Amino acid sequence: MIERLQRSLRGYYNYYCITDNTPYVSSFTNKVRSLFFKWMNRRSQKKSFNFVKFALFLRKYPLPIPKVKVSIY
Repeated sequence: MIERLQRSLRGYYNYYCITDNTPYVSSFTNKVRSLFFKWMNRRSQKKSFNFVKFALFLRKYPLPIPKVKVSIY
């Protein structure tokens, strides 16, 4: 599951990471991270993760970091 999310984010970054689009891609990344936290906590009746455990999980399985791929200037 995490591999699929990482591949999807890399593809999104490769397509949308141009010079002027960086703030929007960063806000997208933050939204994906919060939704991923929500989805991981929906797996059972009790919460699977708190923020500390989720941060440790993301340290072990990091999400890709957006970088500018194409400079339009």
